[in-house]
Formats: sequence, structure tokens, C-alpha cells
Amino acid sequence: MKYFKKIVGDRIYLSPRNMEDAEIFVKWLNDFEVTDYTGRSSMIMDIEGEKEYLTTKKNNSVVFVIVKLENDEMIGTIGFDKIDYINKVGTLGIMIGEKENREKGYGTEAINLLLDYGFNYLNLNSVNLDVMEFNGRGIACYKKCGFKEMGRRRKNIFVNGRYYDKLFMDILKEEFDEKGQSYIRNKNI
Repeated sequence: MKYFKKIVGDRIYLSPRNMEDAEIFVKWLNDFEVTDYTGRSSMIMDIEGEKEYLTTKKNNSVVFVIVKLENDEMIGTIGFDKIDYINKVGTLGIMIGEKENREKGYGTEAINLLLDYGFNYLNLNSVNLDVMEFNGRGIACYKKCGFKEMGRRRKNIFVNGRYYDKLFMDILKEEFDEKGQSYIRNKNI
């Protein structure tokens, strides 16, 4: 696959998504180890559906693939969905596909790159997300990036025969700025 270094970090970069990646996304989107954490396990995804999604990009979405700098291997996807350009709010979503790429800090780096881009290039003021209560790995990562819990919906998501709470988290631009770090390495100014 051909990837483009739109946003470069220390170990990864974010590139626009490619149509050629549809088969990999379908593999991940049909894997319970991935979808149980995204709340999409009841859905069945096929190649045609994923290609349709990739071709009908929404005007209020900014989505990238996560690619390792060392070998140009695509390991996941991250982006803002439902960007509200009037109120300056975006909803973050992330997925690391293969198990061997999880718990290595790639998600944390990708989130910080996307937040830097969102706050300093898209002029967002707030970024939010939702996460299932059982996703301890995700919750810890989001907190490490500066997200704070802002609420929950009790027994809101049905996964593997049980209902779970859905947590809502957010981070404000001023809170991101307090960290005093720039994560994007290919900025010119």
C-alpha cells in the first residue's frame, strides 16, 4: 500500500485512508477481539460495505490510518467523526487492529498526534469520545492523554450476553495546551 506522511510522530505517522485497505478493515471489523471494544460486534461488515464507507467520506469527518514509521505497516485507524465546526467539537475514534500492536504505546501516540492536529489545525475546542466500562486498557490510555470522564449511560451497550455502561470522556484545548508539548514532528512553524 502507498501511505502519505500527513502527520508524523516519533514512531508512527497518520496517513489518509486508502481504498486498497478495505480488506484489512473488514478483517478487523469482523474480529470480536476488536469489535467487542468498539460496540460493533453485532454488525457484519463485508468488502462492499467498507468500500462504500471509504468512498462516501463525510464532510464532518477527518479519518487517518496509523502507520509505523519503521516499516510503513498500517496498524490501525483514528479520526474525528461528527465534527461540529460551529461549536468546535469533534468525536474521536480509534482502533488498533492486530493484537501484537496493542499495549505498545501506538494508541497513545496516535491520540496525541490527532489531538495536536485537531486543536492546532482544525481549531477544535473540545474532543470527546465514548468507551465501554470494561475497556480498562482504553480508559487508561485516554486518561494518560488527558481525557476526563464527563458522564455515563448505565447498561447502555449489549455485548456477549450482558449490558454494560458506556462512559463519556472529553478533553478541552486548554487542558491539552497545559501539557506544553508538541507531538507533530513535521510542523514547519
